[in-house]
Amino acid sequence: VQLQASGGGLVQAGGSLRLSCANSGTAFKFDTMGWYRQAPDMPRVLVAIMDSSGNTDYADSVKGRFTISRDNAKESVDLEMTGLKSDDTAVYYCTGRKLGFPRLDYWGQGTQVTVSS
Repeated sequence: VQLQASGGGLVQAGGSLRLSCANSGTAFKFDTMGWYRQAPDMPRVLVAIMDSSGNTDYADSVKGRFTISRDNAKESVDLEMTGLKSDDTAVYYCTGRKLGFPRLDYWGQGTQVTVSS
C-alpha cells in the first residue's frame, strides 16, 4: 500500500484547493479513508473522514467549507476545500484504515497547504 497525495499549494484567503490521494501500491480495501492535518508545533488532527458506506465526519472548523469524496473502486479520496482561511495552513495527510485486529493505518506523504491572508 502506498498512498500518494497531491494538490497542495499556496492560495489566498477565501480561495479553494482540491487535494487528491490514491493508493499506488498493492490493492487494498480500506474501511475508512480521510484527511488529517498538522500545523507547525501542533498535533496532527482529523479534518474529514469517510467510511466505505459514504458516512462522513468533519472537524467542526471545516464543516460547510470542506467536502470529502471517495472512490472505493479506485481506492482514492479527495478533499475539496473552499473558503480557505489562514488557520487552514498545515501539512495535509491522507490516511487509509483497515479495521480489525490488528487495526492497520496507512499514511500518505503529506502535502503543504498555505493560505495567505
